[in-house]
Amino acid sequence: IDRMTSETYARVRASTISETAATSSIEIGPGMEGPAEGENTTHYSIVDAYGNAVTVTTTINSWYGSKVTVTEAGFVLNNEMDDFAAKPGTANQFGLVQGENNAVAPGKRMLSAMTPTVVVNPDGTLRMVTGTPGGATIITTVFQTISNVLDYGMNVVDAVNAPRVHHQHLPDQIYFEPAGLDPETVAQLQAMGHTLVERTGMSGDAQVIIVDGDLLKAWSDPRRGGRAVGY
Repeated sequence: IDRMTSETYARVRASTISETAATSSIEIGPGMEGPAEGENTTHYSIVDAYGNAVTVTTTINSWYGSKVTVTEAGFVLNNEMDDFAAKPGTANQFGLVQGENNAVAPGKRMLSAMTPTVVVNPDGTLRMVTGTPGGATIITTVFQTISNVLDYGMNVVDAVNAPRVHHQHLPDQIYFEPAGLDPETVAQLQAMGHTLVERTGMSGDAQVIIVDGDLLKAWSDPRRGGRAVGY
């Protein structure tokens, strides 16, 4: 509202109107583009003042989920059934190819990549809370973020921002973000017969909280539109 009622915005809109000739409405266009509607999976990580941790990944899975709305509640149900192998050996919407073990059956729960994770120290105290949306890339995003912290000693910002690598069995390709693999490593992997595909903006939106003594250090993945807040 503040932006739409500002003098700056008014001047920008006024500049699209000619005082001497009719201006096509198509030329004027929208004043500001709204955000694209997500498909969409989301994740949030929470740690309270007492050290209680919550990590939740929730999804409608794909556009408008199952397209069934809960009467008078205003939300749609997901179509997570797509995570079953509806036709074993055929890829689902995320390109995952699965077999008979994940075929649809009564009373059965489908496989899911969703990986909300709480990491604790050997003494049981909280170390880290993480999770992400991202379909088939969820598992690799969560693993690499945890490894960046525990194995490589990165701070929370670097651990989340670091370029990622992804492989999901089929298609038989290694995806990597720019600077995710150095040219020498790429050449070595290609010489071994691997197929590598560079992909900008690897799917993922890691939401991470690290416990550092009395401090909680949080960071939201810049690849999407999340935010880290504390109060």
